[in-house]
Amino acid sequence: MSEHALLRRAAEAGLQVRWTDVAGVEREVAPDVVEAVLRSLADSAGAGGAAPPLLTCVVGHTLSVPGAGSGDAHWVAEDGTAHPARQTGAGQWQAPPTPGYWHWAQGPRLQAVAVAPQRSWFPAPDAGCRHWGVAAQVYSVPGTGDGGIGDSGGIAEWIPRLRAHGATAIALSPIHASMPIRSGFSPYSPSDRRWLEPLHGAPLQQLPEAAAAVRAADADLDARLAAHEADERIRWAEAAAAKWQWIGRLPAWLQTHRPGQWRQIESELRAGGAPLASWAAQTAALSRSPASVQAFGQWLAQASWRKLQHGARQDGMAIGLIADLAVGFDPAGVEAQDNAGAVLQGLELGAPPDAFNPHGQAWGITGYAPGALRAQGYAPFITLLRAVMAQRGGVRIDHILGLLRLWVLPRGAGAGQGIYLRYPFDDLLNLLVLESWRNHCVVIGEDLGVVPPGIRDALAARGVLGMEVLAFNRDEQGFLPTAQWRKSAVAMSSTHDLPPVAGWLQGRDLQWRRQLGWNDEDADQTQTVRRQAEVQQLAARAQAEGVDSGDLQRDALALTARAPSVLALLPLEDATASIEQPNLPGTVEAHPNWCRRMAPHGDAAAIEGRLAAFAAQRRQGATA
Repeated sequence: MSEHALLRRAAEAGLQVRWTDVAGVEREVAPDVVEAVLRSLADSAGAGGAAPPLLTCVVGHTLSVPGAGSGDAHWVAEDGTAHPARQTGAGQWQAPPTPGYWHWAQGPRLQAVAVAPQRSWFPAPDAGCRHWGVAAQVYSVPGTGDGGIGDSGGIAEWIPRLRAHGATAIALSPIHASMPIRSGFSPYSPSDRRWLEPLHGAPLQQLPEAAAAVRAADADLDARLAAHEADERIRWAEAAAAKWQWIGRLPAWLQTHRPGQWRQIESELRAGGAPLASWAAQTAALSRSPASVQAFGQWLAQASWRKLQHGARQDGMAIGLIADLAVGFDPAGVEAQDNAGAVLQGLELGAPPDAFNPHGQAWGITGYAPGALRAQGYAPFITLLRAVMAQRGGVRIDHILGLLRLWVLPRGAGAGQGIYLRYPFDDLLNLLVLESWRNHCVVIGEDLGVVPPGIRDALAARGVLGMEVLAFNRDEQGFLPTAQWRKSAVAMSSTHDLPPVAGWLQGRDLQWRRQLGWNDEDADQTQTVRRQAEVQQLAARAQAEGVDSGDLQRDALALTARAPSVLALLPLEDATASIEQPNLPGTVEAHPNWCRRMAPHGDAAAIEGRLAAFAAQRRQGATA
């Protein structure tokens, strides 16, 4: 194939042959990589016909309707009422003033149109309140009788502590339904993002009598569960097997001892209808377990998290639970099976070399083909958003840059053997903002890594919050004044892919790099010297802003809390002064990713002190 033909085909497919890396260097993708990705895209669903099944626009803006005539037209609302449509030009119509899913009608022709508000939802302003909360790795947060795998019960135990200090939100790690757990676990490689992980349901909180009775009746099971609860790390395969055994015995106990309660649960299971039955059957086939147990486990998870969100809101939390939407899913999972016609075939998602990982990343997960999404009226995306936002006060979109472009590579290729694939940004953003408005759900976009020019401004204009992370808010001269942090963002002291502040101050991440052989002696020495300088720069910033308490870890949290960002989230690893990061990108088994359990109680007084100090800084910022 000639170079001209290759470039033409790449452009038609939405492939970005030339791109700019994190250092500002122009890169060009090798022709063999372009050809390999084009072959895979040819196996994915195409873009469909000339008239898209669904158009999107913003309230009051002008909408171009392909093939529209010059005759009268009207808008049909979701309730069936019709409203005259005003034509503003050839094929141009003014969108309705109210958000929703509408139809533009002209004669016999109907065109579906999603009309988004200008901005996504955020709680109404409250004088003197700047929202804050914590970010929690659900699996790691111990709760009373959680079987060794953190669940909604562990999160529930934090709500009174947080409300005592005025917190309004709890951000969760992904709680999507996972693939069968046979060895390790990653919350970002789910089977199905539309459904919840049953292991994060809380038997002892949701069904206390039945859960306690089942454990009491089997000393061996109780001992296994108790042993996992005492472990400092989750042994995923063994702990998951024991917790599933516990969950699986609850229906029989209820049927025998509490038949009325069981009939109510059965009624709720029937209400799940064909979608729940299909998910349970497919998950059962993957896990070789009864579909009835999977369905019950799903009910347990949904009931547990629904109860927790309701309680958080009743307790005064303006936002409550913030879900985390993973960027993709396992190609062998249920979401891929249910949407086979829309999934990228033979491609996996990843990231080019960036500040997180100098070698790039291949994530082993897949996503949707942009042409297939258009052809299906974005139905898979809309269904996903509704599922993740249900009974939540917010959603964090992992790698929100994927609304514009995703780094794709042939499955099994090296992380650097990829290319950017463009997505219909305006349509996806309109749908995200519309569903946020309909579900009263805050939207946070993880906008770190190789960030395309202009995307942060485009997201901020629509009320989508970015992420401001302490470690990245610096230049060659030192850490930036907190007043320069973005207001339209979430301020964080760290993330799950970075060391907590205490670990960063001690160079724990550098120790891991040395241990894994990522750095030779010279590189290690260079990074150690650089880190020492960065620690001094952080101390200087704390002194400049008048928060130097003599405890630099505490000062770092104070700087984060002072930011003008409309929301601040304190990772529980920083609240507990942990030194270990939950995940080290670029590793699978070499680092204990996604398996550390927090100390059951820790230094309670120190934790309360950090929460109180963080809250105090937020209040001071509100009156500054």
